[in-house]
Amino acid sequence: MPLHVTTATDFKALTLKGRGKVRDIYDLGDQLLIVATDRISAFDVVMPNPIPDKGRILTQLSKFWFDLTKEIVPNHVLSTEVEDYPKECKPYGETLKDRSMLVRKAEVLPIECVVRGYLSGSGWVEYQKTGNVCEIPLPKGLLESSKLEEPIFTPATKAEMGLHDENITFEKVEKIVGKDRAKKLRSLSLAIYKKARDFAEGRGIIIADTKMEFGIEGKKLLLIDELLTPDSSRFWPKEGYRPGGPQKSFDKPFLRDYLLSLKWDKSPPAPPLPEEIVQKTREKYLEAYERLVGRPLQEH
Repeated sequence: MPLHVTTATDFKALTLKGRGKVRDIYDLGDQLLIVATDRISAFDVVMPNPIPDKGRILTQLSKFWFDLTKEIVPNHVLSTEVEDYPKECKPYGETLKDRSMLVRKAEVLPIECVVRGYLSGSGWVEYQKTGNVCEIPLPKGLLESSKLEEPIFTPATKAEMGLHDENITFEKVEKIVGKDRAKKLRSLSLAIYKKARDFAEGRGIIIADTKMEFGIEGKKLLLIDELLTPDSSRFWPKEGYRPGGPQKSFDKPFLRDYLLSLKWDKSPPAPPLPEEIVQKTREKYLEAYERLVGRPLQEH
């Protein structure tokens, strides 16, 4: 498959609303155009090397999950087909193909809706100190990467660019968005996670945890942003899963492990990545996509 690389976009005829660590967002009036580039970040720093095809993989995988979960909650996707986009997007069709979404505009809720089915990452760190995660008490004696009896909702605040998200309690979510909406966010997040977890296990992948975002359009709650990608989730291969330490991974921990082996202080600029790390990272994203979706990434 030929490699496609888009590090950044510059669509002169469109209004750039903002650039995230990975996505470029254009304002089309009552709609947004979200373009997933091949940028990759670790420790909240964007790496100098892109990962070829990463934006295509993220977009196609999000589309797959949005379709699979739309009975649980409506989402913001209008189309991922360039021919459906407004005419001012057409000159950029070659870049937009397979790596963009035309979406409804929504007021973004300032909460990262995190669901954990396994004890890993910051949840494991907190559990070791307190026996809790986000003030949810967990059984004693759990190991790193242990499966939890029931998935837990462990929300975080959305951090500004360059800062880390901060875990918060459910009570804090209630204060930010109101009690009824907080309960709705929790129940929807858990329902989406459980559906995805069960589906992925049938394809040989454990979804250890994931984060979702929601927005409001009128009075309607919508699932927005990306969904259940290797950027927003921990994916582990089911074969070889052993609690008691970190697991092999299909996502960014592979890149993070490489960076931790360097004498880098996690502040910009990030060190250049060797070609082997770029290639292996791409292969992991691609394998996760192909296992979950059940087919190869389509040719561009």
